Amino acid sequence: MRGIDPMAAKRAEKSHTLETFLKEEYEPWARAHLRSADATVKRIKVSFSKYQTTKLHEFEPRSIERWRTKRFNDGRKPATVNRDLISLKAALSKAVEWGFIDTHPLAKVKKSKVDNNSVARYLSETEAQKLFEALEIREERIRVERTSANKWRSERGVEFLPDLREYEYADHLRPMVLLSLNTGMRRGELFNLHWSDINFRGKILTVRGEGAKSGKTRHIPLNQLAMHVLQNWQEQLAGENDLVFVGKTGGKFDNVNKSWREVLLQAEIENFRWHDLRHTFASWLVMKNVDLNTVRELLGHSDMQMTLRYAHLAPEHKADAVSKLD
Repeated sequence: MRGIDPMAAKRAEKSHTLETFLKEEYEPWARAHLRSADATVKRIKVSFSKYQTTKLHEFEPRSIERWRTKRFNDGRKPATVNRDLISLKAALSKAVEWGFIDTHPLAKVKKSKVDNNSVARYLSETEAQKLFEALEIREERIRVERTSANKWRSERGVEFLPDLREYEYADHLRPMVLLSLNTGMRRGELFNLHWSDINFRGKILTVRGEGAKSGKTRHIPLNQLAMHVLQNWQEQLAGENDLVFVGKTGGKFDNVNKSWREVLLQAEIENFRWHDLRHTFASWLVMKNVDLNTVRELLGHSDMQMTLRYAHLAPEHKADAVSKLD
């Protein structure tokens, strides 16, 4: 049959729901092309669970606006809702590109306005000290538990576990926190960090594009504390794995939520996420008079917009500027 695309006809026969489209088409493609494939697909499935049986061409802007309103009423932040919406719209764009629907049903649904210059949460000096103390308390508890376990093993003739008092760190958490505070690395970037990414002689750490949120490689100079943490941690691991932080199964970490929450509770620090360690790194730099463009480069921001949220922490610069009118 001249002029007929057999694949187009086959696609037309298949009227996908969101669920079947994700499973049969989008997820396999995402795994091959998107660095954050699993997280992206999971976001769509969870955030739009009520739409899983909806046909792709049946999505309506009015229905999505009601979904957005409910999300806001449930306390979700505009940035979070935007990420959900962007993920869904990107999947539907592929459905159009691949011929499963003729037009994008949500093309006119816009993102919510977000204040990118909102004040970032960062640790005060007092909070930082309380955090460090809580980390040390946790490590001492782990060491005591290890000593007790070895005593139990000794009584039963079982081989000892390594004595944690011979090492600087009881486990991964304190070095992770200290490295985040002194490099501004994201949690996922820490999980993806390899020893081959660290130049000890040049005191440079490389965050490779494939493991970075921006997809772009950046280089972070290591200060004295960061060097100390990495050198001691490497010696402690004794070359077990090229990953700097190794999960229980020998692969990458996927979260440190439980231990992190326990430390924050011990330190009595509220309204603070792991990502706020990155905000603390940037905030402390600005308060030490480091210029915003340098902070932008260290954080890996593609433009100055996101970095401007730290500008208010350098009030002396603004005061100096307006004083010129005196």
